[in-house]
Amino acid sequence: MKVDDICEIVCTDEKAVAEVKSKMLDENILIVIADNFKIFGDPTRLKILQALYQRELCVCDLTAALNANQSTISHQLRLLRSKNLVKFRKQGKMAYYSLADEHVKK
Repeated sequence: MKVDDICEIVCTDEKAVAEVKSKMLDENILIVIADNFKIFGDPTRLKILQALYQRELCVCDLTAALNANQSTISHQLRLLRSKNLVKFRKQGKMAYYSLADEHVKK
């Protein structure tokens, strides 16, 4: 650490600190946001979301579109479902996935 990077004395601007603290998000909200960033930190999950942004797809179609195996795609879909980012519907023996709602698209 460079000496130029830090204050050379301790002097707190109480008004500035109070203003910043009053505008900080609740700790629980920050935990949710950090957790979502973990979800978005995986390229396979981002590819799934990108594919589903285009249209609803079954697991087999996602597997083919992403050149991945079905167990990998299914595992990632479970994680995305647990965060309410995707939803699925069954049609016979097929499972079709889509983005959960408009907030995910935005």
